[in-house]
Amino acid sequence: MSRQVLSHMNVVDLDLHITQPDWIPTMYSLFEDDSSRSTGSPNTPTLSLKASESEDYDPDGEEKLCSVCGDKANGYHFHVLTCEGCKGFFRRSVSKGLHFTCPFTRTCAITKAKRRRCQACRLQKCLSVGMRKDMIMSEQALAQRRALRSRKKHERLSRREPEPEPVMGSLTEEQMKLVSLLTEAHLKHFDPTLSNFKHYRPQPRMHLFVYNNYTIPSPTGLPRSGLFSDLSLAETNHKDLLANPQLTSNSSTDDDLPHFADLSTYMIQQVIQFAKEIPAFRALPMEDQISLLKGSSMEVAHIQFNRVYNTETNLFECGKHKFSIRDGVITGFQEMYLEPVMKFQLMLRKLNLHEAEYALIEALCLFAPDRSGVVEHDIIDKMQENLALTLKCHMDLHHPPPESR
Repeated sequence: MSRQVLSHMNVVDLDLHITQPDWIPTMYSLFEDDSSRSTGSPNTPTLSLKASESEDYDPDGEEKLCSVCGDKANGYHFHVLTCEGCKGFFRRSVSKGLHFTCPFTRTCAITKAKRRRCQACRLQKCLSVGMRKDMIMSEQALAQRRALRSRKKHERLSRREPEPEPVMGSLTEEQMKLVSLLTEAHLKHFDPTLSNFKHYRPQPRMHLFVYNNYTIPSPTGLPRSGLFSDLSLAETNHKDLLANPQLTSNSSTDDDLPHFADLSTYMIQQVIQFAKEIPAFRALPMEDQISLLKGSSMEVAHIQFNRVYNTETNLFECGKHKFSIRDGVITGFQEMYLEPVMKFQLMLRKLNLHEAEYALIEALCLFAPDRSGVVEHDIIDKMQENLALTLKCHMDLHHPPPESR
């Protein structure tokens, strides 16, 4: 069942192409200022969605360089700190008894870029910095050592008890904590009735188009024959308004823009607050936090508002506020952008998701490692993988077989 859901609504790869209005970047600067002061609750549970510590942490922060060519060194080889390339060159040259002749004056500079030009000077440099021939093992000794390592590794693996596989249709304790955390954040920071949407500029709800003294009322209350029945009528009126100087309107696009600007800002604020409830998100560098929010905020907001989308009326019913696709047209959005968004809303709503599943999908969108500007790709990728597995286990547990879903 989870495969069916994920195949239908590959949320991580959603391509909604939501264009962010000009006022939106300001939201992230406010988030950065606010987050720099926020330390989070000391009792916040640490889940698997936490930033992993680097195993190669170097307190000095100095990059170690190869003593032979100056390339980045990866360890001590034959008594000297060298790179992998110079280690292999020295071993091959000595073990095979190779002799080289410098075609120049035996004073060639050995650098990362020029180390292949003169093998004689490179070998001489290896010896001069202290690489020892007596530490090179014969091919037979190397083969014996590899066999010994392989045998010991096999013995360790055979002694190790296999980790218990997650039972189909069950959640681990860690996954249950994760679901609980995300669901609580989702419910806490999404306002389905827009009850806290205050101090905004109101939207003019009645749009009247006048043509040759004939008034055409807003079609919001008319029966809908299809998903875009309102859209076609609204676009017809809009085109007539532009083409005919006698056609006037008592409400223009500019009248609606302030209202929807306020609404978009309010939606983004909710997404930011949701993200800040997740310890793993707060543990990321500030640059990555902002990059993830910039890339996902509108997608997460659309998933949040799917909870209030009515498939019968094609309206987003947020308490006393109701929004239709026609509102988007009047505000200035084109049908080519609105149509895939509305199809996505309809498809997602028909899945009858639980609140926990909405929360997990929102987090999946948030932790997308391919967002522009992201630095910690591997860490975020592991977070997203854990979320996807948790979502699958939750669906296996809480939903009937695929054929009935």
